[in-house]
Order: sequence, then C-alpha cells, then structure tokens
Amino acid sequence: MKKFFLMAIVILLLAVLLVKAENGKFSGYMFGDYYYVLGNHNEDFEKSNGFWLRRLYLTYDKKISDAFSFRLRLEGNGPDGLSKDADKAVPFIKDAYLKWKTGNHQVIMGISSTPTWGVIEKTWGYRAVEKTPLDLQKFGSSRDFGVALKGKLDKSGKFKYHLMLGNGNSNKTENDMGKKVMLSLGFYPSKSLIFEIYGGWNDKEAATDWTTLQAFAGYKTENVRFGLQYAHQTRNGETDTKLRLASLFGVFKLTKKLSFFGRVDRMFDPNPGGEGISYIPFSADAKSTFIVSGLDFKVHKAINFIPTVELVFYDDPVEGDKLATDVFFRITFWWRF
Repeated sequence: MKKFFLMAIVILLLAVLLVKAENGKFSGYMFGDYYYVLGNHNEDFEKSNGFWLRRLYLTYDKKISDAFSFRLRLEGNGPDGLSKDADKAVPFIKDAYLKWKTGNHQVIMGISSTPTWGVIEKTWGYRAVEKTPLDLQKFGSSRDFGVALKGKLDKSGKFKYHLMLGNGNSNKTENDMGKKVMLSLGFYPSKSLIFEIYGGWNDKEAATDWTTLQAFAGYKTENVRFGLQYAHQTRNGETDTKLRLASLFGVFKLTKKLSFFGRVDRMFDPNPGGEGISYIPFSADAKSTFIVSGLDFKVHKAINFIPTVELVFYDDPVEGDKLATDVFFRITFWWRF
C-alpha cells in the first residue's frame, strides 16, 4: 500500500511537470549494465550475470526570476542483482530545493548536492560506470537536507567555496539530534587546473561522529582528464575506526567517438561496511585495491556504450584464508535526454 501511494504521488508530480514543461526545463538520464561476475571473494556471487538498471533520473528546472530558481529531481534505483532482498525499483526525491542567487553567491534551501565529491565526480565524468571513491566506499552522501552557501570568493572565480549545514541523513527524514557541517574550498588557477580541499563533521546517532578530510587535484582539457585524491575519515564511537583511501584516474579521448579511461583506488584499511556496497560488494576483512578500466563508445551525442572491467585485489585478511580477486565484466548503457 505504501508503494502504491508513493507511485501515485510520483505519477502526479510527473504529470504536473509535463504540463508546465514549457515554462522550465525537463531533462533526465539513465544507465545500467549487462554484468557477469567472473570471480569473487564470495563464492555465492560467482558466475552471476544479467541486466540491471542502476539509475534513472528525471529532472525539472524552473527559473522563477533573475534571482530565484528551483529544481525537482526524482531518482529510481534499480535492484542490486547480487542482493538476496532485491526488489523492484522504487522512485524517491533526489533533489528538491530553492536557489537564491545574489552576485557571485548562492543560497540553496532544501535537498541539494553536498560539497563532498561533486567537483571530483564532474572531473571523473563516468558516474554511469562507477561512483567516485568516497561515494563508493560510503564515506558520506551526495545529498543532504539543509541550507547551503556557495559561490566565488573573488571576481575572477579562481577561488570558490561550498558550505552546507544539513541533517546528516542524506535525503531521508531527520531521525536524531545531530547535524552535519561540510565545507569545500576550491582553487582554479587556470581553465585546466583544479585544487580542492574538503572537511566534514557529522554528529551521528548513538554517540557516534564522523570526521572526513579530503584533498583533490585535477587537470582537464577537451581530450584529457586526470585526477588525484586522498581522504581520511575517523569514526568515533564505542569503537573508533579510521579509514584512509587514495585514488588516481585518467581519461583519454582517442577519437571523436572513442575514449579510454582507467582508475585505481587504494583502501589502506578494511571497510567495515564493504559487504553492503551495491552492485560491487567489497570484503570487510581486508585492505583492497580497486581497478576499473574501459572503452567509451559514443554512438550519439546523448548515447554511450561502455564495456568495462572492474577488479578488486585484497591484501591478506587479519584472519582466515587469502581472499579471491573480484572480477566484474560489464557493458554499460548510458543515455541522456
């Protein structure tokens, strides 16, 4: 019954958007894969294969005046075929915010993007293939409900900032007394170079708080993109946990319609939540090195097919036998409208 009412609300919202689309911008994109698990640390996953739709976004942007605008975005997450409790995709509200722009600054109220990895994700450019490292390893969330300030600190736009105070519970309902503070500071010395530092503190439930620090350097031109980042997270509670990771990626445009990309992530500590990572669960018992590489075939300006290989190599676990390497083969489809 709950899902029925949710779907009814979504259909009603879409109907309103379509009727009002001439006064705004209606857009979206979707991506998914054919996947085959060639090897895995969990024997139950080996030889699993099939099709899944990982994401579907429907977005409506409306400019109210020169100063005010708003966005409404719905997202549908396809079920994880490796999960025993896989179900049908259920849409939910991804973005819902009002933006007030004044000079070089913006005030954003509602559910909006956090400062955590937005710049990195844009530079990486292949969210359809895989999440950025902090997103993948569940260091935080791409969205939060709260108030954000962002903009330029100088007229030339070389120095930028993004400050946000949120519930610390992503786009879900607030369920504790704690809040989350996030701040990113960016330096753009040229059109090609990006330097950003980020800090976040989340006062979570059950007397637990997470502190995250991150540094990123990027380089991008029309034909080449590079990125290097390091992040450290401390989870204080009954048992303190420290997680450290480093990542390096490169994207190379070979022809007008063909690109090659590769990325290496190193987890210097076992991730206690690794087995809960959707679509590519990691072992929680060992340090890991994640590699993703593939070719991007752009068959249309809005349609891409991307064969990809993802590998996870594990160090020796604290206890037990050495873990098998995770080997995923995917053919990703990605289109926008």
